[in-house]
Amino acid sequence: MASSSGDEKTEREEQEEALIALIEHRAKEVDHLRTRVTYYKSQLEEAEKRLGETERKLAHLRSRGNAVPSTKVSENGVKVKVKEERRSCSPTPTKTGEHSRNGKHEQRPQLVIPAVNPKPFVPVKMEETDSRSIPSHSKSAVKEKGHRISREHEGSETQSKGTKRKFEQREHKDLIQMVCSSSSPRTVNCQTSNHIPSQHKRKLRSLALCPTNDQLFVTSALDGLVNLWQIQARGDRSSASHLSTADCASTKNRRWPEDIAWHPHGGSVFTVYSADGGDSQIAVLNLNKPKEKKRVTFFEDKPHVKGIINSITFMPWEDVCFMTGGSDHAVVHWTERNGEDCWKPKVLHRSMHSSAVMGVAGMQQKQMVVSVGADKRIIGFDLQTGRADYKHQIESKCMSVLPNPCDFNLFMVQTSTPERQLRLFDIRLRRTEIHEFGWKQESSESQSALINQAWSPDGFYLTSGSADPIIHIFDIRFNSKKPSQSIKAHQKRVFKAAWHHSLPLLISISSDLNIGIHKIV
Repeated sequence: MASSSGDEKTEREEQEEALIALIEHRAKEVDHLRTRVTYYKSQLEEAEKRLGETERKLAHLRSRGNAVPSTKVSENGVKVKVKEERRSCSPTPTKTGEHSRNGKHEQRPQLVIPAVNPKPFVPVKMEETDSRSIPSHSKSAVKEKGHRISREHEGSETQSKGTKRKFEQREHKDLIQMVCSSSSPRTVNCQTSNHIPSQHKRKLRSLALCPTNDQLFVTSALDGLVNLWQIQARGDRSSASHLSTADCASTKNRRWPEDIAWHPHGGSVFTVYSADGGDSQIAVLNLNKPKEKKRVTFFEDKPHVKGIINSITFMPWEDVCFMTGGSDHAVVHWTERNGEDCWKPKVLHRSMHSSAVMGVAGMQQKQMVVSVGADKRIIGFDLQTGRADYKHQIESKCMSVLPNPCDFNLFMVQTSTPERQLRLFDIRLRRTEIHEFGWKQESSESQSALINQAWSPDGFYLTSGSADPIIHIFDIRFNSKKPSQSIKAHQKRVFKAAWHHSLPLLISISSDLNIGIHKIV
C-alpha cells in the first residue's frame, strides 16, 4: 500500500510540475502579446504621421502647377500613383532635389518611398578557385551570369555591410494539438521533376537555402567545393543555374566541409570541419567580397579538442550567433566580435553528453539550445540560467534535431532505429514522446547520419532522404507511423529534400551527383 501511495504521489508531483511549466509558458505568451500590442499601437501612430506628411507634400507639389495630373491618391493610402514631373531631357544632378535648367537651379520636394523587406544580399560572382569545379564549356556561361547579376545590383553590397539584421518575430501556431488527429494523410502532388548535374566531382554532403534571397541555394560535397545556385522558375518545369564555385577545403589537411549554414543576413556561408591534426575548424565564405579578394576566411580559434564537428546552426534570435556540436561531446557558442568575419567561441557544455554531439538547434520562444548525441541523450540548455532545463534519454542513438518553424514547442529528433527514425517532442513535457514515424529501407538496414530532414514552411510536413532513391514525406496530422507518401526522386540514395520558402518546389541532393528540382502542389 505504501508503494502504491508513493507512486501516486510521484505521478501527481510530475503532473503538477508539468502544469506549472505550462502556466509559466502561457504567462510569458500573454506578456509577449501585450508587448506586441503596445508596439503596433506606436507603429500605427508613426505610420499615420508619415501618411499625413506625404499627403501634405503631394498637396504642396500639386499647388506649384508644374506637374501633369494623374491618378488621385486612394482613400486607404495603400496604392498611390504620383504625378509625373516634366523634366529636362538631360538634367545635370547637383544637390539633393536640384537640377540644372538653363543655368538655374530649381529646388523640388523629394518623395522618398521606403523599400519593403529589403534583401541585402547581392550574389556577386565568386572566384573559380579550382579548375576541376566547372567544365570548360560552362565557364563562360557562369562568368556571364555572375557579371549580369553584379551589374543589376551594383551598389547594394556596400549598403548591406555593417547593417544589423532586422529581426522578424515569427508568430507561434499551436500544431501539437493536431498531431495524429487524422486517419487519412493529406498528400502532396509532385507534378514534375527536373534533374541537373551538381557540378561536383564527389558525393554531395549538404544543401542549404538562402534565408534572404528565395532564388539562391548552395551545395557542398566531398570534393571540398561549395557551389552557388540560382533557381529558374519556368512554369511547370523549374531548374537552377550554376552561378559560381569556391574551394572551401581546409588549409592543412584539405578536408571537405562536414556541415554548412547560411548567415541570417544571407551574405555568407559558414562551414565546419574537424578538430584533428590541428586543422582549421570553422571557415566563412563571404559572398559580398569582390573576386580579387580572398573570399574564404578560416578562423584561428579552435575550441573543439578532437574529432569531427558534426553540426553548425545559427540561432533564431535577434542577436546573431551560432552553435557547433562535435565528436568531443562539446557544444560551442559563437558570438560576433567587432570586425569582419571575427567570432568569439565559448564552450557551452562539454560534460552533458557522454558521446559525440550529432545535432544542435535553437528554440524560438526562449534562448534554449537543444543538442542530441550518439549517447541517446536530448539536452535543452537554457542560456539565461546557465543550466540544462530539459533532459531526456531514449533507447536509440540521436543523429539530428530540427525545431518546427511554426510551433515553437515542437521539435523533431532523428534516431537510428529502423521504421522509427523520426520522433516528435514537446519541449514543455519532459520524458514524453508525442509521436514517432519512419520508413523501411530496402537497400540497407543501417541508418546514416548523412540523411537529413526538412520541415515544410507551414510546419505540417516533414521530408526525409533515405538510403534508397526515395524522398519520404510525413504529415504530422496522420495517425500512422508510415510515410504519408514516398516519391521516387533519384537513381541513388537521397541525402536531403528541402522545401522552398515561397515557391511550390522541393530541392533534393543525391549520391547520383544530381540536384532534383521537384514541382509540387
